[in-house]
Amino acid sequence: MAVPLVYLAWTIASDPAAAWEAIWRPRTAELAIRSFLLAISVSVSASVLAVSLAWLTTRTDLPGRRLWTALTVLPFVVPSYIGAYLFVSALGPGGVLLQTEWIYGFGGAWLVLTLFTYPLVLLPVRAAMRRLDPSLEEAARGMGRSPLQVFTGVMLPQLTPAIGAGALLAALYALSDFGAVSILRFDSFTRVIYQSYRASFDRSGAAALAGLLVIVSLLLATAEGRVRDRRSAARKAPGSPRPPQRVALGRWKAPALLFCGAVVTIALVIPVAMLLVWSARSIAGDPDWARTAKAAGGSLLTAGLAAVAALVVALPISMVAARRRGRSSRITEVVASSGYVLPGIVVALSLVFVGTRLAPWAYQTLGIVIFALVVHFLPVALGPIRTSLLQIPESVEEAGRSAGRGPVAVWRTVTAPLAWGGTLAGGALIFLTAIKELPTIILLAPTGFETLSTRIWQTSNASAFEPAAIPALVLLLISAPPLFMLIGREPK
Repeated sequence: MAVPLVYLAWTIASDPAAAWEAIWRPRTAELAIRSFLLAISVSVSASVLAVSLAWLTTRTDLPGRRLWTALTVLPFVVPSYIGAYLFVSALGPGGVLLQTEWIYGFGGAWLVLTLFTYPLVLLPVRAAMRRLDPSLEEAARGMGRSPLQVFTGVMLPQLTPAIGAGALLAALYALSDFGAVSILRFDSFTRVIYQSYRASFDRSGAAALAGLLVIVSLLLATAEGRVRDRRSAARKAPGSPRPPQRVALGRWKAPALLFCGAVVTIALVIPVAMLLVWSARSIAGDPDWARTAKAAGGSLLTAGLAAVAALVVALPISMVAARRRGRSSRITEVVASSGYVLPGIVVALSLVFVGTRLAPWAYQTLGIVIFALVVHFLPVALGPIRTSLLQIPESVEEAGRSAGRGPVAVWRTVTAPLAWGGTLAGGALIFLTAIKELPTIILLAPTGFETLSTRIWQTSNASAFEPAAIPALVLLLISAPPLFMLIGREPK
């Protein structure tokens, strides 16, 4: 996981004067402040949106809860650069729905990134909310607390680890995003880093800026660790856990449905409608269906392998983070999370460096692509798994060991089944994130290997997006079944 950090250090050390100059440019501080404010704004708004949707779909009698869950998570599969282009086409100057300039700049970047990152918070919060001890809420209601007081005083403190993990991911996503901020004309750190790397003459300066991104991410991770309640969120009451009693919405049922419908309309219906319009135009131009099908197979292969590999790596790290309270565990967790804040091109170039100089036999193979995806997206799985482990009483594992079972047997028969919900959420997030990755595939994939994201990139340009509409729509369609399978495992 530290490979990108080592690459950045080596690049900076190769030309420290250029790196120092890039850091102390007057515009660097402005870019840092703008990027930081965008990240904080996106994480806060995504958390508010996700917690509201999680409560409505898990703890109330909202009609069609499973359907709303699937529909509200689906926007995450839309690549940010496609989502930004769709919103510009729908709401920008000359747009199909509205014609306005506000979509450009900070407001547009905040809106688009919030809509396509709140599922990063929604999935782990839902997994945590389903495992909360209902007896605590019942006791609070028995003491005369209102539903709002029960939520803020009992449920919300227990959800802090899940909310913090998801909010951190949303913030890091906003910091590392390039496509959406570029299309929406918002100058950020990542945009300057991409431009420097593409120019190929200022690698040290770009590496220095990327190093500043790592420092910002470390500050965010440290803040999240301090805010997060590291005490166990496990159930303490005796007996078997019971499903919580659902809150009757009553006269608030219509506003709740309206809220969910508005979120789905803005985040999913409008982008899909635009894709359908462009796909209809593309079909008239005789698209290459065979190549699109081959690209879909490549996307499923890389995303599936990346999800499995990331879970294998994330499980022991999450176990250390959940069960060990020390500096070494915190350092391990932070280093493992460092790759997510870096732009994909930085992670990919670090492995190009390793592949060409240290492991030429692995360069431009599917194996190094999977390795890069794990390095880049591992934190997406760490949060949900760690949260599910924090909710498991350590006494349950101790009981298994006292019964004569070894650590592996206890993990297989006790810990893993109880943490299954968070593990599935982490795997789903890895799959949905990896399936739309672009820079890593372009730089590291074997010659002739295509995915839907590279197909979209190759067939689209600023003046004619129609040829990329069908691959983009297929990307959305093949990502939906795993998501529905995940939701289908939830209890009614």
